[in-house]
Amino acid sequence: MQFEIIHDAAALLGEGPAWDAKTDTLYWVDILENRVHFHRNGEDGFIQLDEMPGCLAPCKEGTLLVAARASILRLNPATAKQTILASVTEPANNRFNDGKCDPAGRFLAGSMNMDEKTPSGALYSFEGTQVTRLLEGIRISNGLAWSPDYKTFYYIDTPTREVKAFDYDLSTGQIANSRVIITVPKSLGWPDGMTSDMEDNLWIAMWGGAQVTRWNPRTGQLLEQIPLPAKNVTSCIFGGDNLDDLYITSARVGLDDADLAAYRHSGGLMRVKTEVQGMPTFEFG
Repeated sequence: MQFEIIHDAAALLGEGPAWDAKTDTLYWVDILENRVHFHRNGEDGFIQLDEMPGCLAPCKEGTLLVAARASILRLNPATAKQTILASVTEPANNRFNDGKCDPAGRFLAGSMNMDEKTPSGALYSFEGTQVTRLLEGIRISNGLAWSPDYKTFYYIDTPTREVKAFDYDLSTGQIANSRVIITVPKSLGWPDGMTSDMEDNLWIAMWGGAQVTRWNPRTGQLLEQIPLPAKNVTSCIFGGDNLDDLYITSARVGLDDADLAAYRHSGGLMRVKTEVQGMPTFEFG
């Protein structure tokens, strides 16, 4: 599978891609630049926010749901109007990181301490106006994905190098029966953002590893490695008409001149044409 550069954005911390099928738009964020980016019909742009957006999800009525610092807000992409819907009580040095909607339309988003060492983060579920804490004691809340039958939830706390699986109750949004299904070797990088395909395989972006990896969550087997011209690969999501385009975000933060020379598209938005159909980006509401 060959990559193509969609937008050489030089993002400091590109993250959180989400595919809006109604408008054929790929949304993503640059956390450190406080920007919500969009790619539509070959054109790119961004909306400037006041706070750091960790992640986002399309809403059924056409707006976006954004987890920004310690708040969940609704963003109108046409007007840039922002409305806070809920807030969470977090330590001062915490912020929201990765998140996405479940198949029932709940918004799951996790937090992290910006020192990346203190386990003060948590995983939250937002439904209607209610925020529920699902996990705590998290260092860097990252990849989230579901199995095609929606009965299993996959989750990454990056410093553990582990992918965990949980039984998922779609009717209540509760998780149970935590177990480690994948342990990522140091040689591959750090597991970051994640998505799943209709064959129930996991696609994981590798921070520091310059690649996206594909895994069988039933066996823990590494199936495929896709090398990329960005050292810090942050997340990935399926999009396009057939949901077989894998959109990939990356970051420049923390890279020195030698890294940037070797991985000159770091911070860019990339796309890979795959041979599988991915799981969709679920909408909020």
